[in-house]
Amino acid sequence: MGQGPEDAGPAGSVVRRVGRPRADRRPDSGLSPRDELLSAAAELFTTRGYAATTTRAVAERAGMRQATMYHYVSGKEDLLAELLESTVTPSLALARRLLADDSEPAAERLRRLCRSDVELLCGGPHNLGGLYLLPEVRAERFAGFHAVRAELKDAYRQLLAETPPGGALAKSELELRTDLVFGLIEGVILVHRSDPERAVSAFAEATADAALRIAGL
Repeated sequence: MGQGPEDAGPAGSVVRRVGRPRADRRPDSGLSPRDELLSAAAELFTTRGYAATTTRAVAERAGMRQATMYHYVSGKEDLLAELLESTVTPSLALARRLLADDSEPAAERLRRLCRSDVELLCGGPHNLGGLYLLPEVRAERFAGFHAVRAELKDAYRQLLAETPPGGALAKSELELRTDLVFGLIEGVILVHRSDPERAVSAFAEATADAALRIAGL
């Protein structure tokens, strides 16, 4: 193990500090260590790429040693799974509220969900939705993400079924329109990647309009 800088010891003797220097401290963000790691992983996974990012790089970006990182997460897959779920769980929570409250027409509730979902996917500092395309996401470790995503997709299906056009559709046609609407929402990630300067609100409104057209409204 390497030696650190020299310090003055007793009676003028020289003592060398032994051990690796600590990782550089980041400015205090107020985040917990786990959230610091998630923030660092989000940045590196979306700029360097998931496969090219090492756990050491994530730890250093978060301002901690690699060994310390494992007190909070088990590795890259743990970080990726949590980041992926963070792109779905807020929309699912909204979808559940919209399904439970029928005080406004289903079409307006569908519009609100589409708009909010796009804002979530495109509104953060990093394009986390792009991580959906990683081949690693097909692994069993990400079953939790796929389950939450499937529940969100089913909420879209239920809202579509509650609209006047949706209520008259055969099951197969309703499933097809659900696939198309849900694919449209997630596909906006790629459009946003190619045009990152466009206002997220513009993406959200245009996508919601297109989704309602697919729904037959």
